[in-house]
Amino acid sequence: MLTPELIDRAVEILRRGGVIALPTETVYGLAANAEDELAVRRIFAIKGRPSTHPLIVHLPDADALPYWARDIPEEARRLAAAFWPGPLTLVLRRTPRATDAITGGQDTVAVRVPNHPVALAVLRGLGGGLAAPSANRFGRVSPTTAEHVRQDLGEDVDLILDGGPCTVGIESTIVDLSSGEPAILRPGGLATEELERVLGRPVPVRTASTVRVSGSLESHYAPRVGVELVEPAQAVARAESLRLQGLQVGVLGPRSLALPRDLQRFDIPEDPAGAARLLYLRLREADVAGLDVLLACLPPAQGLGLAVRDRLSRAAAPRPGDS
Repeated sequence: MLTPELIDRAVEILRRGGVIALPTETVYGLAANAEDELAVRRIFAIKGRPSTHPLIVHLPDADALPYWARDIPEEARRLAAAFWPGPLTLVLRRTPRATDAITGGQDTVAVRVPNHPVALAVLRGLGGGLAAPSANRFGRVSPTTAEHVRQDLGEDVDLILDGGPCTVGIESTIVDLSSGEPAILRPGGLATEELERVLGRPVPVRTASTVRVSGSLESHYAPRVGVELVEPAQAVARAESLRLQGLQVGVLGPRSLALPRDLQRFDIPEDPAGAARLLYLRLREADVAGLDVLLACLPPAQGLGLAVRDRLSRAAAPRPGDS
């Protein structure tokens, strides 16, 4: 049970330069005081994350935004007012408070306000920002429970705060507003349609950008099992073909998908929000099922389905070291 005393302990660890894991509405984060450069660098060491891959700074509220970002456009303020706290990250021009250790040497900083009472309590107790990427080894499946963090990072973390399963289940949507026109650099837990409703204009997804952000590498969010993308209508035929080759096969797809009884299935809901919430849990289950191949059915690219497709595409991409 999370008590005020445990929150106080977490804050004290952060003030001493420690690193903790804590829940957000998206995934569990590996958090350090964003103004403690040595602590921030420890995040990179624990995760095995390249130092050029920037971090997101989590803030207690929108009032803290000017401490970390400058030249804030009106559209950024409108999005913050509409969606913070929530699964939206804004990329803006940085202030000197955002050091190269956080930004990867760029002139931009990524910021958001998480929508989870535990994360907000820690942020308010600290009175500053938290650098907090997902609490897993770099490139692997993000954790959506405290147990996932324990499995991935063990005793490398000074404290794990258990706030229950994450309600969104995939990372935040990242919107670049650092150079005028807004653009989505990473689809996530806030649908494009919602952004466009507030801004009153289209917001494109920018597949190639000079601004580096979290989760933008071709291979990311990857389980150990090999992932192959399929359309739902082709899942059974492809599974049978692979099984004729002697491979152990499973299928990740909607619960309504008709599959042979002897084929391992990993069901996710039909609705995109439900699929997003359970996606990483199902990928982790596939990892312990002894499969050679996981066939992942692609959902429609509407709403949060766009983010689910993004995560599955990166999970299926060639991995570093593959020949």
